[in-house]
Amino acid sequence: MAHPDDVAAPRPGADRTASPVEAVDRALRVLEALAAAGPHGAGLADLAAGLDLNKTTVHRTLAALRHRGFASQEPSGRYALGPAATRLAEDYFGDENLPVLLHPALVALSREVDELVHLGVLGGREVVYLDKVEPERPVRVWSAIGRRSPAVTTALGRALLAYRGTDRAALAGYLDTAGVDAEHVWEALERARRDGYATEVEENEAGISCVAVPLLRAGAAVAAVSVTAPVERMTPSRVAGLHAAVARTLPPLLPAGLTLPRP
Repeated sequence: MAHPDDVAAPRPGADRTASPVEAVDRALRVLEALAAAGPHGAGLADLAAGLDLNKTTVHRTLAALRHRGFASQEPSGRYALGPAATRLAEDYFGDENLPVLLHPALVALSREVDELVHLGVLGGREVVYLDKVEPERPVRVWSAIGRRSPAVTTALGRALLAYRGTDRAALAGYLDTAGVDAEHVWEALERARRDGYATEVEENEAGISCVAVPLLRAGAAVAAVSVTAPVERMTPSRVAGLHAAVARTLPPLLPAGLTLPRP
């Protein structure tokens, strides 16, 4: 028989439709509360009060979540989100899934700007190209899925580094074998943070220029999308127009949880 406190009062603005499986609903609400509590976690009494549930019910739910690694308990007795919970988003937005999740957005962007579009992620000190979409027009750019390039010489890499909290000390580790001036790269990262996009001009391939935007999850870059074109087409006004096209085209097509920066 259900404890009368097992059924919570509806929260303001919450969906008032009864959950088909109350135990699952309670577990999901506890997970949401643990996520909101952050790394410091929350005590049993605070969780129960915040969820308007009986402490025994919450304790039982926490025990089940701990069994599967979705919650953990600190020596102090406070509960925090467990590694299994935080790994869900990491797995979903992993390198193997990103091309599938984002390919329709790349297709739409390439059609909009009529240029070559790439998707890339960081792999050590390099950018790894996960996907590309070519325009109808002839392309004078060599690229291949799986290709790697130094992160600091690419617009993709700079967009990623700029939105992953890279400071000067961390940047030094990316410069060792790249053969590029540290101050030049640092200024490029600072501009990317200010403008919301990164650029490079003929630093990866002669005659070629790129503009790239990071894709953010919880404020940190997990991937980046670039537009690549011959340098003669990449005037300052064209670069600004391409960034505007990216900002207009991508957001409606991104999976939930991914956003563009707001400069």
